[in-house]
Amino acid sequence: MLHRRTLIAWPALAALAWASSVRTGPQASSMKAVRFHEFGKAEVLRVEDVPKPVAGHGEVLVRVHAAGVNPVDWKVRAGQLKALNPTLPQITGFDIAGVVESTGPEVERFELGDEVYAFLALERGGGYAEYALVPATELALKPKRLDFTRSAAVPLAALTAWQALFDNAGLSQGQTLLVHGAAGGVGHFAVQLAKAKGARVIATASERNHAFLKQLGADQVIDYTTQRFEELARDVDVVLDSIGGDTLERSYGVVKQGGFVVSIVARPDAAKLSARGLRGAVIRVKPDAKQLAQIAAWIDAGRLAPDVSAVLPLAEVRKAHELSEAGHTRGKLVLQVRP
Repeated sequence: MLHRRTLIAWPALAALAWASSVRTGPQASSMKAVRFHEFGKAEVLRVEDVPKPVAGHGEVLVRVHAAGVNPVDWKVRAGQLKALNPTLPQITGFDIAGVVESTGPEVERFELGDEVYAFLALERGGGYAEYALVPATELALKPKRLDFTRSAAVPLAALTAWQALFDNAGLSQGQTLLVHGAAGGVGHFAVQLAKAKGARVIATASERNHAFLKQLGADQVIDYTTQRFEELARDVDVVLDSIGGDTLERSYGVVKQGGFVVSIVARPDAAKLSARGLRGAVIRVKPDAKQLAQIAAWIDAGRLAPDVSAVLPLAEVRKAHELSEAGHTRGKLVLQVRP
């Protein structure tokens, strides 16, 4: 297979190769994918034969080796986020790691065989499949020190933590961060990112995850099942909330004036923020290839690592959703798409 650098040197051959192999891809016209034809419980998920996509303008077709599982996956399946994409049937899944299979016109950054990973926008999805289309502007080379399975555990959760802490809250060295649900997908990345930034971290989690969080660098761990965090945490600069409800309500009182409350599940109350001199936001993660590249660099430098609690074959996707929906998963779940 000719690389793009070779095509540039041979214009005539380039046109032929581009038309015959890059734009149209391999000969196989179908693939296995997990789809649902109606919103509902995990039983609506089906492994089916569907048409294999073809890379269009500015797109990369990735041969998926592994797909990450996130809480948003089952929320989409259950119909809780219909506004994002009401079209049925859908292929869900938003985290992938794999190999570049083909590229569309105007794609210059990637070559066939590149090992890559990506967060697929929530409006599109398509990760639970043997092949997935990704805009080249949203794709990055995967971390060198991770295999495909562990790489697939990174994009959505790590990007969420990065965007919440750095882009929104502006967490900086010397500040104190309180992370709710710290042992979960987003939470365990947030602990590591904050420590790498030089912040002090207070984490809430059940007792069984305390040793895990201390290994990640948490300075203080609070057992939310037996302790009230507002009695143990004071004058924090930033709260990262992944729980909502009463946990979010009680968080306003532990943040110092001028501090920031950022949630990934609910919008902080504007009136309560204003009354205490706080700032806040609810965020929805966005694809960002540059941030993924930076995250990969931090992983390769040993500053960050995903924790994968279970790896299941694609055929066991229903079980993966049930485990995620139960809400007690440490780190991440991953679907193995290819052996």
